[in-house]
Amino acid sequence: MLEAAEGKDAVADRKAQRTQGAFAELAARYVETYAKRKNKSWQQAERLVRRNVLPYWGKLKAADITRVDVKAMMARIEAPVLANQTLAAASAIFAWAIREDLLKANPCAKVERNEVRSRERVLSDGELPRFWAAFDAAGLVKSSALKMILLTGQRPGEVAHMRSEHIVDGWWELPGAPIPQLGWPGTKNGASHRVWLPASASALIAELDAKSAGFVWHRAVGGLDEAMRKVCSSLAVERATPHDLRRTHGSAITRLGYGRDAMNRIQNHREGGIASVYDRHGYAEENKRIMEAVAAHIMRLAEDRPVAGNVVQLR
Repeated sequence: MLEAAEGKDAVADRKAQRTQGAFAELAARYVETYAKRKNKSWQQAERLVRRNVLPYWGKLKAADITRVDVKAMMARIEAPVLANQTLAAASAIFAWAIREDLLKANPCAKVERNEVRSRERVLSDGELPRFWAAFDAAGLVKSSALKMILLTGQRPGEVAHMRSEHIVDGWWELPGAPIPQLGWPGTKNGASHRVWLPASASALIAELDAKSAGFVWHRAVGGLDEAMRKVCSSLAVERATPHDLRRTHGSAITRLGYGRDAMNRIQNHREGGIASVYDRHGYAEENKRIMEAVAAHIMRLAEDRPVAGNVVQLR
């Protein structure tokens, strides 16, 4: 009251003091008070900010960061898609700060995203054995995780957090909701999923000697994108991502004649409708046969083995 009587705006002064902190402090506060509760993909966004933003903005006052700084950040990131993702992650922090009355402007607003083409990369039959062999240069853990994506067609982020206790009688049961105490992020669409692990995938897990509880890879696997970039560089081929391995698996399902419905079902694409509610555990035996057939097809290509002349694929 005394400050108001003297013509001071105490509330405005306190808000101004809260914005004097460095961007690193603002980003940390955003993660702890908002992102962890509201953003399912907060860990990926935090990694992008930590790697591509904090080294340059960390000590700057958040209110002093300008659109010029944002454009410079975008220019430093070689991969267009990665630059767009980093921009979105940084923009989310500023947008939250504005809602909390910590800042007045978002310097990321109206900054043009990089133009990117829709990706349709699928490994060819000739590429598969080369990629399969090159994976081993990434080390046992990353190599096994990349091979698991290719053999099961599941999302890279879910494979990276694969846990032993979720494997029951040969089925990998993916909880839809996150389980923070286990480090499980949940599925992308929030729908619980059940996928059969073919013999070749189970062999990868056995080789790692995974415990009965905990991460199959002994930890949550990171750096799969970087590993794929190195693989592509070593092979001197067009860039491919971990998600392209999932796409290759999905294409193999339809290529072998099982249809798009089977692909959507196995790769946990949300279909919607009342049927999806009452048919949660349907097609188990069919899915099992499809998974084994697709994995055998991929392994034949990966190991460069010819198909016997008297063997035909039945639709």
